[in-house]
Amino acid sequence: MNSEVEYTVASSVATVTLARPERLNALTSTLLNELADSIEEANQDEAVRVIVLTGKGRGFCAGQDLKTVSPEMDHGDYLKSYYHPVVRALAGSKKPIIAAINGVAAGAGLSLTLACDFRIVQEDAKLSLGFINIGLVPDAGAPYFLPRLIGSAKALELALLGDTITGKQAVEFQLVTKAVAADRFEEEVMDFAQQLAARPTKVIAYIKQLQSASFESTLDDMLAQEIIYQSRAGKTEDHQRAVQAFLEKKPPVFTGR
Repeated sequence: MNSEVEYTVASSVATVTLARPERLNALTSTLLNELADSIEEANQDEAVRVIVLTGKGRGFCAGQDLKTVSPEMDHGDYLKSYYHPVVRALAGSKKPIIAAINGVAAGAGLSLTLACDFRIVQEDAKLSLGFINIGLVPDAGAPYFLPRLIGSAKALELALLGDTITGKQAVEFQLVTKAVAADRFEEEVMDFAQQLAARPTKVIAYIKQLQSASFESTLDDMLAQEIIYQSRAGKTEDHQRAVQAFLEKKPPVFTGR
């Protein structure tokens, strides 16, 4: 049986590719299980410092494969069993994740990108939640992440109208990090990934955890948390070497330790 997710590692970057191009990488239970496993594998691999999530072929992901949906299906059970483990794996990753949106991203396909840390999109890509167009509510984490990214009013507009926007418009909405021409897309994604890979990996995880906690915490909670994480960061080999490099007027070289 062919895998529905491809996984490769090169130059400290794990590339996780949704691999059902004949169906615009539409999501199935098999693909979702493999995706959760791939994110976990990347997080466990010490050689990996950045994760890139992308799609094979001419699009990123068309959302749930509706050919796999039956009238008897309980959509809530399906979410709990297949989507939510992926959302938690993406959002809880200790390593930064870049969603490289190389074409259409619709429905749950777009939702999954929202759980990533960064979204780089092709300028002419088409993005849409679209759930309202088939009589469903946004899912796969979209109701949580979207208002935090672009604000409640704009998130509600996208959810209720189900409109399609381009990559360029997504930048204006502050939904994505940047939009790139198709002929420079892969190069720009990898350049960005290498910038992140060159940073101190453990400290990136600490920063991600701190920022995530801030949405549900008081100021005093966060001041207490920064004491804990700064104490941990100060004990890392990367910090010690960076201080020495600064004193010697040299650029730091981070090893991820």
